[in-house]
Parts: sequence; structure tokens; C-alpha cells
Amino acid sequence: MDRSRIAILIPAFREAATIGAVVKAAREYADVIVVDDASPDETGAEAANAGAIVIRNETNLGYDGTLNRAFEEAFSRGFAFAITMDADGEHNPALVNAFKALLMEEAVPLVLGVRPRKQRFAEVVMGLYVRLRFGVKDILCGMKGYDMKLALANGGFDHTNSIGTELAINSLRRGTPFRQIPVSGTQRQDAPRFDRRLRANMRILAALGEILRADVRALFASSATG
Repeated sequence: MDRSRIAILIPAFREAATIGAVVKAAREYADVIVVDDASPDETGAEAANAGAIVIRNETNLGYDGTLNRAFEEAFSRGFAFAITMDADGEHNPALVNAFKALLMEEAVPLVLGVRPRKQRFAEVVMGLYVRLRFGVKDILCGMKGYDMKLALANGGFDHTNSIGTELAINSLRRGTPFRQIPVSGTQRQDAPRFDRRLRANMRILAALGEILRADVRALFASSATG
């Protein structure tokens, strides 16, 4: 497989302790783009020293805004496929090979990771609806693989602060074929960097609300034209 066609995209905020090892391991499988979300520590420097292409946000853009920049950079460099990963080691970089095989050899345009456990109550609630609606087991897993044509059709990665779900959900609405892969890694011991527990639960429920509103709009539009 031609590694020059695929990029690993990693959003990072205050991950100096882990990003170097994650990048070093991931670079065995593909080029790595790290977007440092205005971290006050050495996240960007550690990623660069490990061999990543590093982009730094001048101000904090959050998870979705940071991944938007990562996708923009991947587009500008001509990558045909992208795999998103977390910076904290919770996604085993060795899994990249399985994602690559599906994306590049089997031409599956959307590959979704499935974690062994969900971390928050709101994840369970959102997960139940998305599984019933689309057959997806873990829409909030941060490790996903995309044919970049999906991002082009969506006008980018995210427009709604969807916690990394908009591109996948909109692709599923268009009937995009997908596959799911169990994802493992090292569970982090401290709090997630991008969102604390209460705020994360609220954002997840807000993302679910956006999905529900879109489904209701589609239902009414279908009834009106029927």
C-alpha cells in the first residue's frame, strides 16, 4: 500500500507526555499530521521531534475545530485517505494497518473504530440511538478512517461542533458503505484534555440533539414530498 496517499490526523492539547510516543509508533504506518490546539506545554515540539507534520492553532479551537485544520492540511498535501486518532495513546497505532487495508485495498470509504467501553452516560444514550438508526456501535470513538472524498462532499470535517461525528453521520445518511473495527489501547488515567466530564456530557447530548433534529427535518420533508 502506498503510504504517501494516507495521513494520520491527531488533534492534541496539552499532550506533551504522550504525543511523542504516539507519533513515533504511528509513523511506521503512515505520515502523521498533528494539530496542536494552542497547548501551553511542549506538545507541538514533542510531536515535531517524533517526525510529525505539526500545525499550531494560535487560539484554542477545541476538538472539532482542530480536526477541521487537520483535514484542511491533509487536503492541501493531496492525501486521498485520512485516519483520525487520539493523542493520549488510547488508540493503538498498530491498528492503522487494518484501517488502511479496508480503505485502500477493499475500497471501504468509511471505517469506524469500536472501543471496548463507553466512558460517559451521554455516550451510552447517544450510542443507543445511533446504533438503532445507522447500525453503528460506537460513533464517538475518535479512531475513524475516511476516504477524503467524503470530507469533500461534506464541505469539510465539521460545521456543528459534533464531537467528531458530523462527517461520519452525514456520510451514513448518504448511504456510504462502512465497516467497524474493534479498537484497543492504553486507557488514560487522568481527565480528557478537550472536555471535562460535565461539559463533555452536555456536548454529547447537544450533538445527539442535532442528529435528532436532522432526522425529524428529513422525515417531514419526506412526508411533504410523498
